Amino acid sequence: MNAIIESSLKRSMSYHSYRDLVRQLAEDNSTTGLEKTKDFAAYTKLNDKRMKRWDKTIKISKVAQKKIAEFDHKLTWLVITESWCGDAAHVIPVLNKIAELNPNIRLRLVLRDVNPELMDGFLTNGNRSVPKVIMIDDESGDVVYTYGPRPTQATGYVKRFKAKNGALTPDFKQDLQHWYNNDRGQNIIDDIVALFSQFEAVTCL
Repeated sequence: MNAIIESSLKRSMSYHSYRDLVRQLAEDNSTTGLEKTKDFAAYTKLNDKRMKRWDKTIKISKVAQKKIAEFDHKLTWLVITESWCGDAAHVIPVLNKIAELNPNIRLRLVLRDVNPELMDGFLTNGNRSVPKVIMIDDESGDVVYTYGPRPTQATGYVKRFKAKNGALTPDFKQDLQHWYNNDRGQNIIDDIVALFSQFEAVTCL
């Protein structure tokens, strides 16, 4: 798996390059991924607007900023994504804001459908769910954590609905978008700060 990760990193892009890609695809009425459907193109256009909004409006509290800035281990975050994914449009801008606060965090992105071996190494309940964040210790090259495809509260929300109803409905998916809008990225920030604390606790043993 380390060789697959290394190969994927060589093909990866920065957040700004990814934003440029999504923006261009939205203008061209196109999408990433193997399925170039009208629906996916429409989702890409919507997600470009979402990411543009989050890039401007995400706020990180001073307490969280301090904890993020104090994290002193060099990690690479390799994110598997696609432009049409609604969860990715909400999650990735927050990850970028966090990474900007600490030079020890390097954020890189790859597309799922052109990196199938990487994706299949990090499935979620047997599914190729994105976004998926692979957190790599730069010193050892080992994967220390994974994160995604959703923040913890949204994950619980989805699990409870599936347990009761069997599958996600269009109405639920709309409700989930409202949840993201109301949360404003704070659950993701809390999740990442908690992961930093866990990592530091383990490395200090």
